[in-house]
Amino acid sequence: MVSLLVATTSDPASINPANALLAMPGWQPGPHFQDDTKSFVNEGLRVLLHGKSIVVEDYLDTRWEEVTGEVVDEVIFLRVPHLREGDVPPQGGKPGWAALPNPRIGPWIRLLKKIAEAHNLVPEFEITLEATHHGPLTNKPTMFLEIGSTEDYWKRQDAAQVMAQLVWEGLGLGGGTDVGNWTRENDKKKVLLGIGGGHYVPRHMDVVMKDDVWVGHLLSGYSVPMEDPKGETNVEIRGTWKQSIKAAYEATKSAFPGGEIIAHLDQKSFKSWQKNAITGFLAEQNIKIGKPNNFY
Repeated sequence: MVSLLVATTSDPASINPANALLAMPGWQPGPHFQDDTKSFVNEGLRVLLHGKSIVVEDYLDTRWEEVTGEVVDEVIFLRVPHLREGDVPPQGGKPGWAALPNPRIGPWIRLLKKIAEAHNLVPEFEITLEATHHGPLTNKPTMFLEIGSTEDYWKRQDAAQVMAQLVWEGLGLGGGTDVGNWTRENDKKKVLLGIGGGHYVPRHMDVVMKDDVWVGHLLSGYSVPMEDPKGETNVEIRGTWKQSIKAAYEATKSAFPGGEIIAHLDQKSFKSWQKNAITGFLAEQNIKIGKPNNFY
């Protein structure tokens, strides 16, 4: 089983951390994958460098397995479950679908904060998660690591070095123990499914940064589109919000076998009719709704 880490040479926020990682010891040239891609091998990690946008590189995991014969365990590079059938996703993915979230997301965001603090990048850099919002399509647990949010920051070598250190420690390279291994560490078995909020989901982050919290999909408000009933009563709330929640829940459940998926709502981001509709749907689906203290 191997991990794929995918970087694009056209994006400094992508290639700089990859180069910093490849400067660490133990790397060897990897197998030929495709003509526009270079690969590198270090223990169970495979780094792929290519010139395309990451969001259009669908099913890299499957294609790597077909070419090399190696089984992919995870892809590190997140999804668009909220579009209508037939819509063209602007950033990869496909309507009505959500990738398996990587179980490492929660433990790694906390590890990232520790590493960034040790390098004196906090509070200049805010350590946060983004809501689920773009492709590519994958079959394996997936996550993105990003440096934001302007070109000046994308080019920062100190930030790139922190990201490289996160991957190195997080995957246990150089003889360490990997971080965020659900199979080994899932004692508490409670997983957050975030619903509501903005792009950077600050109220979910209040829970995520607590020790031992596992994290599945985080759906911002724009990913659960609902059509206002405009005062009508007993009317089915239209929009694709149910599809979004269900896709995110099913993907999270699949990524955390044996886990208890608990929905955490950003209550203040919803109008009362929206909150009532969502909580009613979650109850129909037997999805538990939790408050922050339900996770630890």
